[in-house]
Amino acid sequence: MTGHIDPTRERFGDFRRLPDAGPVHMLNLIRLRKTANYADGRHASGAEAYAAYGRASGPIFSRVGGRIAWSGDFRLMLIGPEEERWDICFIAEYPSAAAFVDMVKDADYQKAVIHRQAAVEDSRLIRMAPREPGATFGE
Repeated sequence: MTGHIDPTRERFGDFRRLPDAGPVHMLNLIRLRKTANYADGRHASGAEAYAAYGRASGPIFSRVGGRIAWSGDFRLMLIGPEEERWDICFIAEYPSAAAFVDMVKDADYQKAVIHRQAAVEDSRLIRMAPREPGATFGE
């Protein structure tokens, strides 16, 4: 099975066509490779490669107004495929969808994302619109 690492051109187009009012939250669920898969053959663990991605992309993320809104450690899949596990879980907030697009199109980000591609075995990236929470489930 091949993991989900990069968006398809079609899904990225869908992302760009959604309304761009207000902040965007991106739920990130990341499963790392044990050994990074660099095209040039360099050696690193998946965790080391993902950390390199964070260091290289961090300044661009900050420059577009991004921030980490939530971060947590995966413990157990209570509902869902039992074999699914995630090494890194966080929500990144961007001031707009355009800010996210600006980040991924940045030339320095394009260099940084090579580390993410080498590090990640599988991932989920889910665009969400933040809202005020209600008092109970589903509000």
